[in-house]
Amino acid sequence: MSEYSVHEPMDEQLIMRLERTVKALAANRMEACWVRNKAEALERVQAMIPQGALVASGGSMTLEECGIMDLLRSGDYEYLDRAAVTKEELPALFRRSFCADAYLMSSNAVTEQGELYNVDGNGNRAAALVYGPESVIVIAGANKLVPDISAAVQRVKRLAAPVNAIRLKQDTPCASCGTCAGVRGDLAAGCKAEQRICCSYVVSGYQRFPGRIKVILVAENLGY
Repeated sequence: MSEYSVHEPMDEQLIMRLERTVKALAANRMEACWVRNKAEALERVQAMIPQGALVASGGSMTLEECGIMDLLRSGDYEYLDRAAVTKEELPALFRRSFCADAYLMSSNAVTEQGELYNVDGNGNRAAALVYGPESVIVIAGANKLVPDISAAVQRVKRLAAPVNAIRLKQDTPCASCGTCAGVRGDLAAGCKAEQRICCSYVVSGYQRFPGRIKVILVAENLGY
C-alpha cells in the first residue's frame, strides 16, 4: 500500500522507484514500506518497538536526522548506547547487541532489486544485520536507492566511504582525496590504511527468516 498523499504532491518517478523497491524487498522476504518524510519514519519506528524492549543500533546519521536516536535514549527502552560506554567496554556492548529485541540501523545502499548493501569497518553493524537480534529495522533515505549491486558498490566507494571517513576523522586516502583508492577495482579493492573503514562487505538478499529484517524507505535524502 502506498504512503502517497494527494495533499502533498511528490515526484512521480521517485514514487515509482520507492514502490518498485518495496515490492522487490518484500519478494526477498523483508517487510518493507515507504514513508514521505523523517517524521513519519520516526512514528513508524516508535510503533514497531514495544516499551521496555532491549534495543541497540549501529552508527548512523540517518537515525540521528530522523530523531530515532533521541527516541532510543528517551528512557522508554533498555538502550545499549555505544556513546555511554568507554572504549574498553564497547566490545562487550557490541556482543550484547546480538541479543537485542530490536536492532536499528541504516544501509549504505538499497537496490531496486530488493537487496541491502552494507560495508563496515569493525563489522558489528553488518554482523547484527546478518544474525542475532530478533528484529532488525533499517531506515534509509531515497538518496540510497540504486539500480543494482554494481551501483551500490560504486555509491560506497565514491560517496559514502569518503564522507564517513571524513566524519569519523579517519586517516585514509579517501578522507584526503574524496574517493576510494580502489574505485576502479573489484568490490573489496581499496587502501591499506590502518584506519580503513571498508573491511566487511554484506549483501542481504532473499531471507530464510521472513520479516526479521524490516525496511523503512524515506522519500527524503538522509545520511550518507
